[in-house]
Amino acid sequence: MLNYKHLQYFHAVAMQGTVAKAAQQLHVSPQAISMQLQLLEEQVGQELLQKQGRLLHLTEAGKTVLHYASRIFDLGNELEQAVRRGVLAGQETLRVGICDIIPKAMAFRLLQPARAAGMAMHLICREGRFEDLLLDLGAHKLDLVLADSPLPAGSAVRGHSRLLGASGLAVLGHPDLCRAWPGTFPARLRVAPFLLPGSNATVRSQLDAWFEAHDLRPIVMGEFDDGALLKSFARAGDGFIVAPQVLAAAVCAEYGLQPVGSIDSVVEQFYAVSVERAYDHPAVRRILDGAAQTFPSNA
Repeated sequence: MLNYKHLQYFHAVAMQGTVAKAAQQLHVSPQAISMQLQLLEEQVGQELLQKQGRLLHLTEAGKTVLHYASRIFDLGNELEQAVRRGVLAGQETLRVGICDIIPKAMAFRLLQPARAAGMAMHLICREGRFEDLLLDLGAHKLDLVLADSPLPAGSAVRGHSRLLGASGLAVLGHPDLCRAWPGTFPARLRVAPFLLPGSNATVRSQLDAWFEAHDLRPIVMGEFDDGALLKSFARAGDGFIVAPQVLAAAVCAEYGLQPVGSIDSVVEQFYAVSVERAYDHPAVRRILDGAAQTFPSNA
């Protein structure tokens, strides 16, 4: 019977290209890896790796073994996730990464259907940069990532992106600020103070283009990756902000703001990014099915 550790060492060498790098990754000695590789080749009866220059390259037999090894590790990761989710104990656990630019109210609405299982549902949320969350997703430390963009083309993470919905933007401001910049929309916003999402936000480039098209030339008072912090400054009257139209009423009520106008031509999208097969998670399915309630026009 094939040894799981033999396959693990072989997989590391195949990915890294050298025994030394694989040993460093796995925190073992190069001699230990070489011995395991030799045992694996003896078991399959064929040479799996050949040295070409400074690197080890897969033989045809090695490519076949790598293919099956990858499938075995995928199944092993699924088993690990099932254990972490509490499936074997009858409790669901969902580990979600939330991009820091995603409004908290939006994350709450999208994740709320996951709580339909009540006390049998354990929800773990982590906030951070999209790039960092994708690394954890690829390492199976997360089941799902909520983001404002899909999985980048050519990403090392094997996964899927599902569009949950989209919304135009609403411009909001503190009542004192709105009185100080009267007039018709959007001309009233010319040379007005604005609090903007950071440059990493997908919608930012669209918003800058909209400002340029309407010759508004806003005074940028601040740029924020954290949407909650941005809204806190808006509550203090430091500048106008934009928010998804589907959340405008809730944001106004929570932060004491009022609507100024709508930007239908700039659309913010929200995605669920998951590793392969993770959409089978029952809580993830509830999130995907419940997104239509948050974005009824997309249903």
